[in-house]
Amino acid sequence: MTRVLLIHDTPIHIDRLSAALVAAGCEVVAELGSALSLAAAVARHAPDVIIVDAASPSRDALAGLCAVSAESPRPIVMFTGERDPAVMRAAVRAGVTAYIVDGLAPERLAPVLDVAIARFEEEQRLRAELDAARRQLADRKWIDKAKGLLMAKRGLSEDAAYRLLRKSAMEQGLRVAEVARRLVEASQLLS
Repeated sequence: MTRVLLIHDTPIHIDRLSAALVAAGCEVVAELGSALSLAAAVARHAPDVIIVDAASPSRDALAGLCAVSAESPRPIVMFTGERDPAVMRAAVRAGVTAYIVDGLAPERLAPVLDVAIARFEEEQRLRAELDAARRQLADRKWIDKAKGLLMAKRGLSEDAAYRLLRKSAMEQGLRVAEVARRLVEASQLLS
């Protein structure tokens, strides 16, 4: 059962939306009248999805969504009447996974949630891959600097310098990149 936190700036659609969520097999764990206390509500209720029903998302609402997306990301679906492309882009930057204009049809709610969740999961996978690639690049830079130091100070070949880093890492129970980082930082202190 998908746990939903519902934010609405007007109670016009709220009963219809809540009923549609229950019919779609969701549990509404909390309802908020604004996004001002969103971070605390997310921490308290741990929803699987956040749904925002807003005539036009305010800057405060987008800021609240952005903070939650940075701290504890989850799929966010926004139902709105706002068609302004700048607002749409701001919503996506704030972490909105699905931005639905004038589309609060109860029979479409389940597929919209499914797509938002799938898109969110794919985005999280891509972010994890990007983070891993960035870490690998940073590690490679530390290793290359450390090899250069060892080659210059000890007259080692590149392979021998790497073998020395690897041996030191195994002896210390550390990653090669961590040993390399420590070596480079220590050499900077001694320079």
